[in-house]
Amino acid sequence: MTLTANISDVVTGREAGIGYLRRPGTKRGKSIMLLHGIGSNAGSFEPLFDALPDAFDVIAWNAPGYGGSRSLVTASPQPNDYADALLTFFDVLDLECVTLLGHSLGCLFAASFAARHPKRVSALALLSPALGYGVKPGATMPETVQGRIDELRALGPRDFAAKRAARLVYQPEVKPAVLTAVREAMAAVDPVGYMQAARALGAGDLLADAAGLSMNTLVAVGVHDVITPPANARKLYDALPRPAGFHEIPDAGHALPQENPAAVARLLVNLIEASDA
Repeated sequence: MTLTANISDVVTGREAGIGYLRRPGTKRGKSIMLLHGIGSNAGSFEPLFDALPDAFDVIAWNAPGYGGSRSLVTASPQPNDYADALLTFFDVLDLECVTLLGHSLGCLFAASFAARHPKRVSALALLSPALGYGVKPGATMPETVQGRIDELRALGPRDFAAKRAARLVYQPEVKPAVLTAVREAMAAVDPVGYMQAARALGAGDLLADAAGLSMNTLVAVGVHDVITPPANARKLYDALPRPAGFHEIPDAGHALPQENPAAVARLLVNLIEASDA
């Protein structure tokens, strides 16, 4: 399969209150759904759209509260709340079964959905996984999570992004285009949506959710990821019932789909082919 496509084929849409990017594929029933991280949006996957084969129908959502998507009703949601929104989105788009990819916080949403709706997910890819903190409803958020919320309130999105974005990219000085894309996506967050997502990060427990994943699941992480380091990704991989490969991607940090989209595309194609065999 040739790893080529054309980003000009990507269209925007909005269904069930969810905004999204979509590049229709040439083969019916070959869909990939992409879930972004906490400081990002659907646009963070544009390099991956460009790297994936034309055969695949590739869709990236803007999570509730991001990119113009309608926020969730509850101020302190859990990953299951995002999974519920994703199920509605699947149904409206008439997606019967997809390969599901989560990046960072998106891994918590992807795993929650896949565990609850296994017939809708043929294979699962978890990139740069955020493990969550397992905070019970009503309990105090851990300092690392509450600090994100407080800092965003104090600085506003643009200064917040200027302070944080470079940590997501390995050697940002030699990847200026990646750094700019990461910073601009973070600067565009809606504070309400971000704060909801941060609380979902606090509530999530990916290691616990992993036990309920019945499909082939790969884990990939940048070797130089200081946000969700390789040791954490390995813990997740070791907890999977059907592990389908653990990959440490060289010369990459946390912004893996943007730093090395070609490597991610190859992993996805191999996962899909193995799962279809």
